[in-house]
Amino acid sequence: MSTELHIALVQCPLVWEDPVANRENLERIILSLSSSIDLIVLPEMFTTGFTMTPANIAREEGEKTVEWMQAMATLKNAALVGSIVFAEGEHYYNRLWFVEPDNKIASYNKRHTFTLAGEDKVYTAGENRLLINFRGFRIFPLICYDLRFPVWARNTEGYDVLIYVANWPEKRIAAWDALLKARAIENMAYVIGVNRVGTDNYGHEYVGHSAVYDVLGNTLVCSKVATVLYATLDKEHIETQREKLRFLEDRDQFSLQV
Repeated sequence: MSTELHIALVQCPLVWEDPVANRENLERIILSLSSSIDLIVLPEMFTTGFTMTPANIAREEGEKTVEWMQAMATLKNAALVGSIVFAEGEHYYNRLWFVEPDNKIASYNKRHTFTLAGEDKVYTAGENRLLINFRGFRIFPLICYDLRFPVWARNTEGYDVLIYVANWPEKRIAAWDALLKARAIENMAYVIGVNRVGTDNYGHEYVGHSAVYDVLGNTLVCSKVATVLYATLDKEHIETQREKLRFLEDRDQFSLQV
């Protein structure tokens, strides 16, 4: 089993509330990626932008996007992860999907809905965390506003990689940078943050700052423009630093109730 995980971070503009156009654009990007990639990370709500009017999106688009993710994962022999608007019964969710090349899928509903934008009034909040074992790495994916709540991301399971997919606006980008780095340091894990660029229909500007941090908080990659960023995660780096520093052994012990 390899001790490395090769990842691609897709930082791109999004077409407002247009799943077909966004899938087509992302498909062109994904098909151009190297065949050596293990994991492709897409932004939050990558088929629509951060919309508070999910009823504008045809209900079947959620399933169509999951099927598209399965097709892309199979073609590239890589996992895809990102969140979309997903309708289920009477509820809408900001739902993250982790799709593997063998068509195995898992999902996570955003726990911390963004009250400042009224997301809590439109989308149903999740209650459960998701831990993925993929190609020798334990991966813990979260969504945007979750970044502000360190208890929810607390590394009690010994995960190796913490992922945040986001639509994080330029006016608060300093918080994004600082909190991603902090999550890496306090959890002694690689942290991946993928944000979008461009402007949405509410007039919010997005400047990317997608990045990867190692377990000591060092920046491996970061960009402010539309691009694909590449990084290689090394399991030996995690194990060596945790064995040397042992900070996780001193964490406070408590139970999280939701």
